[in-house]
Amino acid sequence: MPRRNLRLLAADHLVEAGLAEVRSQMEIPETFPEAVEAEIRGMEPLLPDRDMTEIPFVTIDPRGSRDLDQALAIEQRRGGYRIRYAIADVAAFVQPGSAVDEEAWERGQTLYGPDRRTPLYPSQISEGGASLLPDVDRPAQVWEIDLDRDGEVVGGRVARAMVRSRAQLSYEDAQEQIDQATGSETLRLLAEVGRLREMQEVSRDAVTLDTPEQQIVERPGGWALRYRAPLPVEGWNAQISILTGIFAAGLMVDAGSGMLRTLPPSPPERIQRLRRVARGLRIAWPEHLGYPDLIRSLNARIPAHAAFLAEATGLFTGAGYQVLEDGEKPRPHSALATIYSHVTAPLRRLADRYVGETCLAICEDRPLPEWVRTSLPALPEVMARSASLAGRYEAECVNLVEAALLSGRIGEVFAGIVIEVDRGKPTGDVQLHDPAVLARVTGEDLDLGEELMVRLTDVSVEQRRVEFSQT
Repeated sequence: MPRRNLRLLAADHLVEAGLAEVRSQMEIPETFPEAVEAEIRGMEPLLPDRDMTEIPFVTIDPRGSRDLDQALAIEQRRGGYRIRYAIADVAAFVQPGSAVDEEAWERGQTLYGPDRRTPLYPSQISEGGASLLPDVDRPAQVWEIDLDRDGEVVGGRVARAMVRSRAQLSYEDAQEQIDQATGSETLRLLAEVGRLREMQEVSRDAVTLDTPEQQIVERPGGWALRYRAPLPVEGWNAQISILTGIFAAGLMVDAGSGMLRTLPPSPPERIQRLRRVARGLRIAWPEHLGYPDLIRSLNARIPAHAAFLAEATGLFTGAGYQVLEDGEKPRPHSALATIYSHVTAPLRRLADRYVGETCLAICEDRPLPEWVRTSLPALPEVMARSASLAGRYEAECVNLVEAALLSGRIGEVFAGIVIEVDRGKPTGDVQLHDPAVLARVTGEDLDLGEELMVRLTDVSVEQRRVEFSQT
């Protein structure tokens, strides 16, 4: 999971130039190879025979999105609900071994910077033919998952079909329609089902982080960082994706074939470090209160809470993929407290295309396609490599923005708390109270959890570095 979700809303030229330099240094591609572009020009999708265009699907995404992976329709059924979740059918456009496929294996996933994204697939696919845009027919993998009145799964399946989205809603649009009771049945039921699934999450002692978006915005005389707290509908929408990933994982475990998304438990030292961050941000965290309960008690509209939630993503390290083999015990996703798989974002993650194909084969009671079976063992390494690049890219973007925010303020004194000390060295990490910046600090006899005043001693936007010293 990303440490920060940064978005550039203000035209700050210093930051824009710095972000371009980050991409150049990290060799993040700006375009696709000519072989890919040539292949796209002659691409003909493979369309399914089944027609589900009568289902009133809608999409719910950040405003302005064009790469729409998922469309949703919910209806009440006797004793519960039926979820229909249409997922973009990338395999209808991308043939195994093609130039587009080979480039996707090089990239692994879409990379997100504050100012732009570097897509997994060319825009003709990710924002065009495969995207579940409104009022056009699209090939999709349609999941039908039935829930009882408590939100527990009682059955499901996935099949290919043509679909047509009725509306492209932003989170703000969807929340307003839910709040004012002017939305469709799907939106009304999304609020019901979303809350039920959140209750199921609590019963598992699981936790989903509503990571706030950190926005770079203009202000008088310059610019600043602010947090945009997630709306309730974002959490409910995420619950449908999580539900589908959990259901897909169950299908594959039962069949003994496929790939899971895994996450080991956080080591105690990471929890203790996060407790120090909480202290630094003046967030009460009683010893008896578990991490999931704390997360559920926070309000991302409060800046200190938003900063903590952003920092809490650092707990989720060691995530990986497990290719299922005969006799091997499935490993769970510790944050979700169950088995889980990535399957709902094939326009943005390479692995999802293969998991979707695996689940289709299982539901159709046929062998895995050879191109899926032979590729599964190599996917974890590719995804780990792309995740590492994404993490480094996101970290460099954060470092750049924090350096730019503090540029010109050398000599100023800030209050903070020591959350890390380097063994045998007079250095460590300090979490400032305001702004919510995490940076290096130098000082004698630094103590973990110590409240102290620090002076900004060095800022380099070019080197994306911020340093403090103990006063």
